[in-house]
Formats: sequence, C-alpha cells, structure tokens
Amino acid sequence: MTFPHRRTLLRAAASGVLAGLAGAPLVGCDEERRTAGEGARAGKRASEGAVPSGPPGPVGRPPALPPLPSGLPEQIENGPRDRDAVALTFHGRGDAATATGCLTEAERAGARVTVLAVGDWLDAQPRLARRVLDGGHELGNHTMRHLDICSMSAEAAYAEITECAERLRRLAGGIGRWFRPSKTRLATEQVVRLARRAGYPHILSYDVDSLDFTDPGAAAVGRAVLDGVRPGSVVSLHFGHAGTVAALPAILDGLHRRGLRAVTTSELLT
Repeated sequence: MTFPHRRTLLRAAASGVLAGLAGAPLVGCDEERRTAGEGARAGKRASEGAVPSGPPGPVGRPPALPPLPSGLPEQIENGPRDRDAVALTFHGRGDAATATGCLTEAERAGARVTVLAVGDWLDAQPRLARRVLDGGHELGNHTMRHLDICSMSAEAAYAEITECAERLRRLAGGIGRWFRPSKTRLATEQVVRLARRAGYPHILSYDVDSLDFTDPGAAAVGRAVLDGVRPGSVVSLHFGHAGTVAALPAILDGLHRRGLRAVTTSELLT
C-alpha cells in the first residue's frame, strides 16, 4: 500500500470517529473544563461506542512484563535514542468517545500506546480499563483525582497514588508499571519517594508535549508532535479532545514515514 493511499484511509477513518464527538468535554492535564451534562453525554457515548457492554469481566492476572534494564533514572523522560521506536502516552480522562477514538486510530495503524489513567475516570467508566488492555495497550497510574500532587502533604499525595492503584488492581489485575504525577511534568523528591513506596520505582515523564489540552486544532497538535519527536521520545497526549483524535492519523503516518514505530513504554525501554 502506498503512503498516500494509507494516509487517505486513515483520514477517512478519523472522520468517521469524529462524527460522534460533537460536544465532547475538553479535559487537559493542566486545565479542566467541564459542563453539567458531561456525565449524561459520556454515558450515552459509552453505550454507542466501542466500549464492552455489561459489567467489566472477571479480573485475570495481567500479562508478565519483561524486566526493565538496570540504571534507568527515577524520572524517565525518554527511551534509548538508538532505537526506531517512540512511546505515545495518553492522560486517561475524558469521555468514552474520544478515548475509544484514540485507541481505535492507534490500532488501525498497528500502534500500541500507554494510558495513564486517573482514578475517578476509572470509577466513572470502568469498562475502559478492559478496552485499553484488550487492545494490547499498557495501563498505568495518573493519580486518583488529578490534583496538584506536588503541593500536597505527604499523606494526601500518597493517597492520590494508592487510591488509583487500588482501582487498577481491581479492574486490571495489577497496579501497572508506570506512575505519572498530575499537574506537572517532573515530580518533587517527595512524590518520587511516595511513588516508590506505593510500588512505582520510576516516574514516567515525557520529552514531547503535544499541548493538545489547549485545543489548538488537529494540525497544530500534529506539528507539535512531529516537530519534536526523535527516536526514543515519550510523547504526552490526552483523551477528552476531539482534536487529538483528528491529529492521530497524520501523526502515525508521519512516524511511519520516518521509520519510527509507536510502542508501549515498556516495549520502548526493554
């Protein structure tokens, strides 16, 4: 299949996904905008989208992950620069339609991503945990309520980490390998210490910020990613934004043209 043909197919698929996103709430890592009808809209979209129906299935043991190499830093901003791979990471919050839209676009291109889920999002839409894992993606921890964790007391910050970890354990069979702090790119020493205590020896940061939570439009999101990405990059993206879904076909096609594969963070590092 030629590249123009592939890009045309991807864009056509994206337009179909976007047709159901009108009125989707916009949720960013650094700012949040909600409406009173968000819960009703999300529930309606979840019933219409590619989210498994019925209660979540029984929790099984998560697949074994290969051990991480020794010598990784406490806060990981990128992977090896000599590999033809990058990690697309998504902050897991927002409505079901944009979440499943992002996952579907990644899967169309054979990509696997890492989703850092917020605990109250898992409470509201528990079936999406299974949707992430069933697609071959990786699921991690992005705190319980997405507050400014670096400004909290040690007790409150630890609760933010462990309460989300409990949701992951219940829904996914384990707490996940990765923790990403909320409202910051890099964690304080206190948060690093608390995350390690909760079972996360490494903080997952990033070296490419798409700024998609500011809703600059799909073209701007695509440029931000493709202008900044390098072999080994960890890219920050968000569920909850129609522009992110629209940008993904061009992003994935651009990575493919450069010989870069989009893989989970564990795959990138191991």
